[in-house]
Amino acid sequence: MKLTRLKLVNLSLTLFAVAWTARAQNDLNLPDASQAAEIKQRIALTDVTINYHRPLVKGRQIWGGLVPYGKVWRVGANENTTFEVSDPVTVEGQPLPKGVYGLHAIPTADSWTIIFSKTTTGWGSYSYNQSEDALRVTVKPRQLQQSEEALEYEFEDLQPTSATVTLKWEKLAVPFKIAVTAQTTLDNIRAQMKGRGQFTWQAPDEAAQFCLSHNLDLEQGLKWADMSIANEERFDNLSTKTDLLRALHRDDEANKTWTKAMEKATAVQLYSYGRRQQNAKKADQGLEIMKEVAKRYPQDVYGHLAQARVKSAAGDFPGAVDEMKKAQAAATSDAQKSSLQPLIDRLQAKQDINK
Repeated sequence: MKLTRLKLVNLSLTLFAVAWTARAQNDLNLPDASQAAEIKQRIALTDVTINYHRPLVKGRQIWGGLVPYGKVWRVGANENTTFEVSDPVTVEGQPLPKGVYGLHAIPTADSWTIIFSKTTTGWGSYSYNQSEDALRVTVKPRQLQQSEEALEYEFEDLQPTSATVTLKWEKLAVPFKIAVTAQTTLDNIRAQMKGRGQFTWQAPDEAAQFCLSHNLDLEQGLKWADMSIANEERFDNLSTKTDLLRALHRDDEANKTWTKAMEKATAVQLYSYGRRQQNAKKADQGLEIMKEVAKRYPQDVYGHLAQARVKSAAGDFPGAVDEMKKAQAAATSDAQKSSLQPLIDRLQAKQDINK
């Protein structure tokens, strides 16, 4: 009886040890054959993040072999590849709401269907269900000159409001374009303006400038300009408000605001404002500002710079070179003197420095 009881105790201990060992093995984190990776890109103010695992070619036939044509594929290895956007975006021109998606694809020899699924917790594409699709787009693959041993995603063709996500593996690249609208960025800015930035002059002025430069919700931009001025009245925000009022065709108010702005303007502020006008393709307005800078600050470095631009626009290149050299002589740092030399070189070559 005692022997039987002892055997039962030993058996229980053995089973416990086996169970504990199995549990310990399950808890052990070992290297994946297809290693995990993450890539992230900010487009405007929107973050795009891809989490995936990177299978290797290892001498295998990939397309039409390991990855069959005409079937849903996980576009990676192991768990779902996930695609996350912090704001609404467009993919190949089609809207995709903010969120996290399981990324899949249906490859064929000459086109691919890229799939964004609302399910993100699957293992590969085995549990994929088309009824859970958030979006499908069709794209064209291209050949790579150099083979990629490990699957990778890369952000290419970066632009201020767009980027191209490209899947690369073996000798194939599959691109799809992600874009963010100015309205989405404005919505992001609007949310930010509920924070501490609303109590400074800089943040509301920058928000107003965004509306102005994108010709978007100018009335909201005007409210932000007024908020900035209320926090601290400066040439910067007064000139922003002036431009917004002009864009809204409220010229009398614009002229009154501009008069107040001019009372606060320094040489560098007025010159910089004139350059912004020129860069915004408002050549006449920019030139008028340059004339005002030259008139107000004739002996200042920015007065000479402004006069050089006025003379350059009139085709008086020798006179412009003379003014630019005076600006160089009046410059207060070696870095500023050096930065003016390329402009002198252009003027000596009879090139208009305003263009």
